[in-house]
Amino acid sequence: MSPANPWSPNPRQQALLDEVRARGAVSVERLAQRLDVTMQTVRRDVQRLADAGLLLRFHGGVSLPREAPSVAAWKERQAVQADAKARIARSVAAAIPDGSSLMMGVGTTVEAVARELLKKTGLQVITDNLHVAGLLSEHPDCKVHVAGGMLRGRDSALEGDSTVAYLRQFKVDICIVTALGIDPDGTLRDRDLRELPAAQAMMSQARETWLVADASKFHQPALAKVGHLKDMKRVFTEALPPAPFPALLQEWGVALTIAS
Repeated sequence: MSPANPWSPNPRQQALLDEVRARGAVSVERLAQRLDVTMQTVRRDVQRLADAGLLLRFHGGVSLPREAPSVAAWKERQAVQADAKARIARSVAAAIPDGSSLMMGVGTTVEAVARELLKKTGLQVITDNLHVAGLLSEHPDCKVHVAGGMLRGRDSALEGDSTVAYLRQFKVDICIVTALGIDPDGTLRDRDLRELPAAQAMMSQARETWLVADASKFHQPALAKVGHLKDMKRVFTEALPPAPFPALLQEWGVALTIAS
């Protein structure tokens, strides 16, 4: 016997979903009026949609399911400078030879690179980022090694002594990192010092490290030091960084790639 087809909303239920998405929260009575059906029909449809996780019921009405604050915040970060991140990611992927071994850190720009790597072949990727691991798990020709450790909810990163110990077992061609801010003296900064041990472990185990950061990150302040521009082999961004960065990169022998 063939397995049953997975359930999907019928046209009336889809219309109900569309109404809730348009308004955010709707009463059962309003839905019955808009769809020209009985209250009992709406309640049955709402129950089915709620059971499927597509709606959230409350007394007298329905709304869309609430996302955890950490998930919502991460999606907001993904949306910031999304076009720039996509351009940077395409440029980075084009520069990575097929068959490379990579360390990939935390950040939405690094994740954008991971999406572009679905087009590459023969890669091996070591990461402490569950978002990156999930994206590359769809790649039939990419071996993904995921560090263990304590899961950090806000960005699905792993951290702690066991994370660092795992990362130090590997030697790779390229480490890909980002930063929340870059000081005028070249210091790379992020939210807190918890970023530092895993980031340093990755960079120390790579033959070269590439920084991926949109142009808004230059002169952007942040609390904790996680690295320095002069330790990068290449920097990928989407526009010419402001002064003094072009001169500093040239002085330190760091290649600058501006994604078209």
